[in-house]
Amino acid sequence: MTHGRNPQVAPLTMSIDHSDPRSPVIVVAGDLTFTTAGPLRTAVDRVLDGRPAVLVLDFAGLLFIDSTGLSVIVHAWREGQPAGTLIRLRGTPRFLTTILDMTGVSSLLARPAPAPSAAVPEPPAGSA
Repeated sequence: MTHGRNPQVAPLTMSIDHSDPRSPVIVVAGDLTFTTAGPLRTAVDRVLDGRPAVLVLDFAGLLFIDSTGLSVIVHAWREGQPAGTLIRLRGTPRFLTTILDMTGVSSLLARPAPAPSAAVPEPPAGSA
């Protein structure tokens, strides 16, 4: 008799809702693991290129997450910082809430976003 979860990985599915461009939502379902995290990371980067005020990650359909999946959440937070984008999680399963709390990622996501960084003007040519 085997215990625990089935060793087969449930495919990761995701969809992106851009109906509110200030707060796009990426809906994630299945297993977020080393072998499935790449497409989500790419989607996060593409959405963050639009510099939204908030990026919502909806994990209501998440079945499993490993450290690589967790790193995608941290990546979203880190990449959103320069634009002042807040990362909000929605539909977070209990197991994910526990992992986020144990690793300190909950505290990280709760930090207020800094003001968007402005480009530093170049000094005039010839000035020293």
